[in-house]
Amino acid sequence: MILAIDGMGGDHAPKSVIDGAMLALNELPNLKIKLYGHKEKLNPFLTEHERLEVIHCEEVIEGEDDPARSIRRKKDASMTKMLEAVTDGSADACLSAGNTGALMAGGLFKVGRIEGVSRPALATTLPTIDGQGFLMLDLGANADAKPENIVQYAIMGNIYAKQVRGIEKPRVGLLNIGTEDKKGNELTKSVFGLLKEADLHFIGNVEARDLLNNVADVVVTDGFTGNMVLKSIEGTAGAMMAMLKEAFMSSGKTKIGALLMKNELKKLKTKLDYSEHGGAALFGLQAPVIKAHGSSNARAIYSAIRQAAIMAEHNVTEVIKTKIADSNKQQGD
Repeated sequence: MILAIDGMGGDHAPKSVIDGAMLALNELPNLKIKLYGHKEKLNPFLTEHERLEVIHCEEVIEGEDDPARSIRRKKDASMTKMLEAVTDGSADACLSAGNTGALMAGGLFKVGRIEGVSRPALATTLPTIDGQGFLMLDLGANADAKPENIVQYAIMGNIYAKQVRGIEKPRVGLLNIGTEDKKGNELTKSVFGLLKEADLHFIGNVEARDLLNNVADVVVTDGFTGNMVLKSIEGTAGAMMAMLKEAFMSSGKTKIGALLMKNELKKLKTKLDYSEHGGAALFGLQAPVIKAHGSSNARAIYSAIRQAAIMAEHNVTEVIKTKIADSNKQQGD
């Protein structure tokens, strides 16, 4: 299995990317990595490995670059070359912690959509109190969505939950403003009816306040709503950890308590960090394309690499192709 990685993408690149890649090579014996980036910047952090190939690239797509334009114009950028490796079949999947918009644009322009998928979706596994996590999509690939788009998100999310997360019968929920069947706007009401008829374990509407209580294994919504929920969870988790730190540092007595609870606080921080589950996957493309968080450390990069490897190993893309084709055929009938 060959994974193409953008070595220059992310806030802590290339060190965190290389450290994560080396960790993955040591942990995953069947993995080979093609690392794309400027060799002079990569070399200080590189260690030779028989399953690591470094490909020199002169350019880098920066965070402030225009997404579509940078993919078209920066032909020798690490992200561009990484995507081309998937397109030409020299890699099975790819990963970047760089410019999200450029990666999504490149995924569409270079990797291409699966036939029958109207709009790809951005999905990631978010934390729950019990540590199981849940998959949510769309998280911002498309601000607007039609009912049939969200049904496809549910089908793709269901496949991922089965193939990658190992859930035999994933519970699929529709994010809404209430759990009653008739709740919501015209979009959610239409989606609700379609999901009830789909070949899924659809559990109905779910509310945002219940997401972290493991109310569902897969939660679907439009990209505008999904992105706001993602940012809210991320911001709340960060604020809660900051408040805990402030409380524990407020006096000598609380500092002693913090010292005694050091391990438990680390576990709590890890549980709230969704990057522990991997990156965000672009569902609906011809090959796995993974977006790692821009601030990813080596462990988060490793988690995203492992996620990409599992997707490739379990042929998630091919299963999605089959299921989408079957679903479209049924709708046509």
